[in-house]
Amino acid sequence: MLASAPRLPSKGCPMPASPLFDLTGTAALVTGGNGGIGRGIALGLAGAGAEVMVAARDEAKNAAVVAELRALGIRAESVVCDVLDLASIEAAMTATVQAFGGLDILVNNAGVAGGGRPETITDEVWDRIVDTNLRAMFQCCRAAHHHLKASGRGKVINIGSMYSLFGSNRAIPYAASKGGVVQLTKSLAAAWAPDGIQVNAILPGWITTEMTAGVATSGAMHDRIVARTPAGRFGEPEELAGAGVFLASHASDFVTGIVLPVDGGYSAS
Repeated sequence: MLASAPRLPSKGCPMPASPLFDLTGTAALVTGGNGGIGRGIALGLAGAGAEVMVAARDEAKNAAVVAELRALGIRAESVVCDVLDLASIEAAMTATVQAFGGLDILVNNAGVAGGGRPETITDEVWDRIVDTNLRAMFQCCRAAHHHLKASGRGKVINIGSMYSLFGSNRAIPYAASKGGVVQLTKSLAAAWAPDGIQVNAILPGWITTEMTAGVATSGAMHDRIVARTPAGRFGEPEELAGAGVFLASHASDFVTGIVLPVDGGYSAS
């Protein structure tokens, strides 16, 4: 095994307005970090000074986001990672520690959607969605635990969904898996608080990503969503960055086990 790299502070990134939100010298691993919400949060963490490992399956997309992150003046790397493969998860953890000398922040963003009418859902579809969104999230947390404990300031940020709160008549396995994310988050928060690790979840609303592209162009459904959302629009991935930085920073050291909707008010209306 390669020796760990020394922990060096990042250089050249804009300093946060408050030291409470300063992530300089921390290392973050973002699964599914090469697009959409994962990319938005990765950019936010980098802007606050964190070094970032992008872990996702598409090597070319990974490299493109790494270039964006490095342009902010921080150290960034990527690793090809399939969260359905336990060995791949463990390799991503090792790559992060070797690149940055440790792991302080884990963002569990990798996920898939899908479903259909419940009576038509196959076991294969159910397993693919639940295994990706829930089982793999637990495995990432478990693989990261000893690194996060060793850091002395471990932070886990799990990405849920508005369907963590609401049912869906056509995205049953997705809603079930995202509901499970909430209970996983609360349970790990209780278990790992003595280890100095905070575990929280962000519940995005309707955000403009590849996953929601079909809805955004569907006319009637798009209009119903916007009409229900007090903000009057879909959100952008970069609008998850503030919540991500808060939950990764010292500002949230007494915050654990919460679920934070970032949805333009959708869940409040």
